[in-house]
Amino acid sequence: MNWKLDEQLCFLLYASSRNVIKAYKEILDPFGLTYTQYITMIALWEQDHQLVSELGDKLQLDSGTLTPLLKKLEKDGRVTRIRDHADQRKVYISLTDAGKALGEACKVVPERLLQCVQIDKQKARELYFILKDVYKDYLEDDKS
Repeated sequence: MNWKLDEQLCFLLYASSRNVIKAYKEILDPFGLTYTQYITMIALWEQDHQLVSELGDKLQLDSGTLTPLLKKLEKDGRVTRIRDHADQRKVYISLTDAGKALGEACKVVPERLLQCVQIDKQKARELYFILKDVYKDYLEDDKS
């Protein structure tokens, strides 16, 4: 085999991911969000009032990463954390009014990202479906 780094799918995925997250930083800074906070908020904008464990599963984040992130979002007034009265081990995360308003403001983010990565909408859509298949296969393998 003749090794070439830029011909390795793993490297292209890794480098592209890092570059996209770097672009997100510039886009999200004015909203006071990190990339991980942003995807957490997306999960909550999609479905408000979720268990921390559900969020962790959706985002593929462990509690050691998710808990400090949620505490910061709570401190910033974007979410509330409420323990279940019947089962104190369960903690629900809900959007505040400020968190909901942030969702409206962040609707410009996806379009801004497309401008940063300079990919047309058709190619972005094709890439989306390819990556969705890769992700789905990973999840199915993880369950077996």
